[in-house]
Amino acid sequence: MINEIDHISVESAMQVYNGPSIEHDLLVFDDFEELPVIGIPKRMDCIFLAVCLGGEAHYTVDTEERTVKANDVIIISEGQVLNNSWFSDDLSGIAIMMSEDFFNEVIKGVHDLSSLFLFSRSHPVFELSAEEVETLMTYLRIIKHKVETTDHHFRRDVVRSLMAAMIYDISHVMYGVQQGDKRKQTRAESIFTEFIRLVEQNFRAERRVSWYAERLCITPKYLSETVKTISHRTPNEWIDKYVTLELRVQLKNTSKSIKEIAKDLNFPNQSFLGKYFKEHVGMSPSAYRKS
Repeated sequence: MINEIDHISVESAMQVYNGPSIEHDLLVFDDFEELPVIGIPKRMDCIFLAVCLGGEAHYTVDTEERTVKANDVIIISEGQVLNNSWFSDDLSGIAIMMSEDFFNEVIKGVHDLSSLFLFSRSHPVFELSAEEVETLMTYLRIIKHKVETTDHHFRRDVVRSLMAAMIYDISHVMYGVQQGDKRKQTRAESIFTEFIRLVEQNFRAERRVSWYAERLCITPKYLSETVKTISHRTPNEWIDKYVTLELRVQLKNTSKSIKEIAKDLNFPNQSFLGKYFKEHVGMSPSAYRKS
């Protein structure tokens, strides 16, 4: 009997696969046989994105059965549970594991991408045309090459930009799938999607779950239960995710003082921001800025 579900992250995958990587944020696989996903259930502490070039695979994501074949793209989101994996002997393709922090850096400020990747939670496999596969493989080959170029001073930034361009093209395909989807969203899915949209628009000023529940015309308890069921995270965890990402971005990419950043994000004062940041990131804002 399995008492606990194993977790898999970029860091843990790097311990069993010596592929091209950027710190503990991104790992490239060009050999599907090396994917550390076979065996007991594993909860994803990262985002998995792959394109299948040949063969077939079967697995479950959050107990839903999935089949992958040539020309399919696979997306498994952070927090989802992968199980019952089976690969055919001729399975081939290329895959990327990336930390959620790195993914958030990539899509920061990009309109509609967050909602599209939320859509991928219920549509983790979709088919590409031959032309779309070739475009995606071109991106992945260049990304792999840049990840391997360890002496490039701007390696991380170049890879992040290439990932953003690739994700735009993937999201274009996902948008078409979304528009053609005949399955009606459940009430829970609709609430979660609308909650994320509200958080993206208002997290700088509002961090109270009750405020979001009021806008959605439901109770805070019902909102919390719904969001937890759909995403395996609480509303507070989602709000904190957006706030800490914005803090990271401003600390690393602007010359604003910490006091100014505290004002921008509606913290009572600089000290309060410091305590919040250290609690969620593990270091002070000034230490993070210097790191």
